[in-house]
Amino acid sequence: MRYSEGGSLDTSGVRDARGGGGGGFGGRRGVAVGGGGLGLVGLVVVVLIQVLGGGGGGGSGPGLSTFNGLGDGQTTDNGRLEQNCRTGADANESVECAVVADIESVQDFWTQTLGERYVRTETVFFSGSVQTSCGGATSGSGPFYCPADQLVYIDLSFFDQLEQQFGAQGGLFVNAYIVAHEYAHHVQNLLGTNRQVTPGETGPTSGTVRLELQADCYAGAWANHAETVPDESGQPLIAEITEDDIDRALDAAGRIGDDFIQENLGGGTVDQDAFTHGSSEQRQLWFRTGYETGDPRACDTFATDDLG
Repeated sequence: MRYSEGGSLDTSGVRDARGGGGGGFGGRRGVAVGGGGLGLVGLVVVVLIQVLGGGGGGGSGPGLSTFNGLGDGQTTDNGRLEQNCRTGADANESVECAVVADIESVQDFWTQTLGERYVRTETVFFSGSVQTSCGGATSGSGPFYCPADQLVYIDLSFFDQLEQQFGAQGGLFVNAYIVAHEYAHHVQNLLGTNRQVTPGETGPTSGTVRLELQADCYAGAWANHAETVPDESGQPLIAEITEDDIDRALDAAGRIGDDFIQENLGGGTVDQDAFTHGSSEQRQLWFRTGYETGDPRACDTFATDDLG
């Protein structure tokens, strides 16, 4: 994966809560909404179920004037990001700058696809632990999307964990796939898809699994268009996605399937009734479906009896 060297990065899509920065953060895009939860290791889906059960699921929600997100005593400071992440050349050299570019590209895609129905949201970079409106979370939860405060949360060290603990090949595009999956949950919330999920439901054909597989498909649809989606200057931020990048994303999707996690990182026994995200094969299938078609309309996992 390669970013356009002269592309201009916009850090206002990020709140840097890691500490150590200097200066404020950009505010060009000040609205945040959300819904859903990635939970790569099967944890954050609990947050989704709790919020949906409490009446917080489905539809677009209030903006930042209502949901601040970060808990008391937590501050954000984008000074370092603003200084270090200015161009696509920076994204080619820095993981955090690459994620800034990914966030912008994904949101540009959905703005282009949904028009006024898409409302831009923000991602919080945190380190170790963070307090959210969904409760406390640690880096062990994986990247997640909190419906109650309508923000995406990522500890960037998770990308290393994905390689070291899950055995994924990793790479910049794998990171971008994860970002795109999170923002897919935001899209699901805006479109009201979350309402089709029964709180607490698990299993291979559950609404929870269908929600996650659709998010994988949406991520694939973005990937199909990533090299051509223009930013505010009219030029794409992403210059190249290779077949090797796609293979790496499929490898990662296979390593975050419920069956792989249960067998290799859990008790060693696969229990389909406990599935919350889909099998490795399903996650690969639906990412590939989105990538090959480039059409989010091909991602209606709720309208099919065959999830793969």
